[in-house]
Amino acid sequence: MNYEIKIASELNIKSHQVKATMDLLDEGGTVPFISRYRKEATGSLDEVQVAAVRDRLQQLRDLDKRREAVLKSIEEQGKLSPELKKAVENAETMAKLEDIYLPYKPKRRTKATIAREKGLEPLAERIFQQESIDLEEEASQYINEEKEVKSVEEALQGARDILAEWINEKADLREKMRKLFLEEGNFTSKVIPGKEAEAVKYKDYFDWTEPIKTAPSHRVLAMRRGEKELFLMLDSCPEESDALALIERVMIDSQRSNESVEQVKLAIKDCYKRLLKPSMETEVRLLTKKKADEEAIRVFAENLKQLLLGAPLGEKSVMAIDPGFRTGCKLVCLGPQGQFLHYESIFPHEPQKRASEAGMAVKGLVDKFSVQAIAIGNGTAGRETEAFVKSLGLPKSVVVTMVNEAGASIYSASEVAREEFPDLDLTVRGAVSIGRRLMDPLAELVKIDPKSIGVGQYQHDVDQNALKNALDDTVMSAVNGVGVEVNTASKQLLTYVSGLGPVLAQNIVEFRNQHGPFKSRSQLLKVPRLGEKAYEQAAGFLRISQAKNPLDASAVHPERYALVESMAKDLGASVDDLVKSEELRNRINLKNYVSEQVGLPTLQDILDELAKPGRDPRESFEVFQFEEGVNSMEDLRVGMKLPGVVTNITAFGAFVDVGVHQDGLVHLSHLADRFVKDPNEIVHVNQKVEVTVVEIDIPRKRIGLSMKSDPFAERGKKMEKSAKPAKKEEPQGSMAEKLAMLKGKFR
Repeated sequence: MNYEIKIASELNIKSHQVKATMDLLDEGGTVPFISRYRKEATGSLDEVQVAAVRDRLQQLRDLDKRREAVLKSIEEQGKLSPELKKAVENAETMAKLEDIYLPYKPKRRTKATIAREKGLEPLAERIFQQESIDLEEEASQYINEEKEVKSVEEALQGARDILAEWINEKADLREKMRKLFLEEGNFTSKVIPGKEAEAVKYKDYFDWTEPIKTAPSHRVLAMRRGEKELFLMLDSCPEESDALALIERVMIDSQRSNESVEQVKLAIKDCYKRLLKPSMETEVRLLTKKKADEEAIRVFAENLKQLLLGAPLGEKSVMAIDPGFRTGCKLVCLGPQGQFLHYESIFPHEPQKRASEAGMAVKGLVDKFSVQAIAIGNGTAGRETEAFVKSLGLPKSVVVTMVNEAGASIYSASEVAREEFPDLDLTVRGAVSIGRRLMDPLAELVKIDPKSIGVGQYQHDVDQNALKNALDDTVMSAVNGVGVEVNTASKQLLTYVSGLGPVLAQNIVEFRNQHGPFKSRSQLLKVPRLGEKAYEQAAGFLRISQAKNPLDASAVHPERYALVESMAKDLGASVDDLVKSEELRNRINLKNYVSEQVGLPTLQDILDELAKPGRDPRESFEVFQFEEGVNSMEDLRVGMKLPGVVTNITAFGAFVDVGVHQDGLVHLSHLADRFVKDPNEIVHVNQKVEVTVVEIDIPRKRIGLSMKSDPFAERGKKMEKSAKPAKKEEPQGSMAEKLAMLKGKFR
């Protein structure tokens, strides 16, 4: 198979771009490296396109591997005709290949096998011709006591068993049936009788039907989970009459009407119910699950990327507080590089209520460690602790802000945390994580399993390998997009740098500990096992801010240093002069430096980087404040307008933290005054938004929010129509079902 032509056609790019990308991938190139430093070869394909080529290439290679196994199996059976070989070689999908292979696939002992052993295959062939014959006389010839065929009906039944297997194994019919299931089939979900009370979270699916082809990811996964938990019965088939009609159109000679035709029709019904329907339903459910997984994983990956690329506070002295009532607040002080300096517990809240003592401790530590910012976890007692700290009259220069602590407890109990702080308690490690997350979200979040960060949808229901691969790609893209300071980065952060991985990351940290900070990128080649290939892949993404050569602090790859030096020399200046002087950079004519290896895309990247060497591409940090006096759901009122932070995005809307320890849902229909198909058009994770409270359900801990300019405008219209018969409400529009997500019911 000509991979490059096929992939180019599917992805709508040129075949030479695919070929170059394939070659670079096969040479060990990573997606970030290829998209950033090999633009001339790939025609400037971006990360998404390079990853798409990589993934499709793997699929096609897997298909070819299976094709070889199928050909070998059929050949060993002595049944590989030239026509069959051609059909196998031309199969473009795994499903088509398996359809062709099905008649030759080794089987367990089936009804058809038993019928053949009784010598009934000639009778089946005779009936299959659909000619007008004396069926009873024909079948009576096969009555044989020794072979346990005792009657005409037993002979006919055996023949029908063989016919059913033939029909099931007919490749073109299976292809048509698969299409019928996908295009005309329905998901039908019903509650298991007697489980109505237990299954209340799946109430929208107690009696629900919708087309397979339009069912969205979150509903497919919700119904499947309900079935897995033994609350729902789920069917995924077209109307039986439509399926039987399709088979008859393929298998029955419409010009004939006789006893043989009736026997074939009986075999068709048996084939569909016993063989074809279960097989197709399994296939379709796998296909729809795969599609639903892909969408859920896409949403998760997009949310994760936005979270990882959140604005960093930067290198500041930080106090971090993991809040609590009964057990007190765990307080730590961190240095500008995130180093642990001090820990103690304070008890500003009930039941101890040692607020005066706690206040003196906070103010004393702010002075002692020159604290520039205070990070407070947004969990239990978070808003109360924020109010307490703000009441202390600290200098206005001290930033006080809430930090999303999702996953901090997972980190505190992890091997990574034990390595970093073997002598600290779990709760203290959690406070450290909260503080570091404010300073640099990316550097801290890479230490936590992405599934624990709280931005996924149905993450435990999707294909775990596919999820891991997608999230690894996302983290790698974020890490390499920002760049990594090699002299301060953790092993976990270095692991995601292009070309490194856990072993080389550990070696870099150990080398740094033994020999002191790296003074140049070239010194990385002295790290054990870090060879030329790994250096090529990684060097451009590693930064050394205090290096003698200013390019070592930039995204300019070392392989282009000589080129930059040539630019500087031609202007009678140094590289350092180029970095500092915009006037000098404006005098560079990039066309003078185009060569076979370097084109304008790379040259423009170099020029852009000289203007901002090592500058963090993330947004600048802005202090966010929740509404004062709104600390719990009891403080909320319908119609209240509040500032909030987007914490999670799903296919049906966005969850927003408004500072009451319970995220609210802005449903898709309330994200904007216009129609919104994809929430990512409107919001992103960590975005600051203003919302209006439209629904409060304290017993079930559910909050409905809106970002519309007038969220109540439609209510009057709906009330006017209330006398009309209501349509069955679609689960996707059910605020109740989506709000159930808040309690993790579908997470």
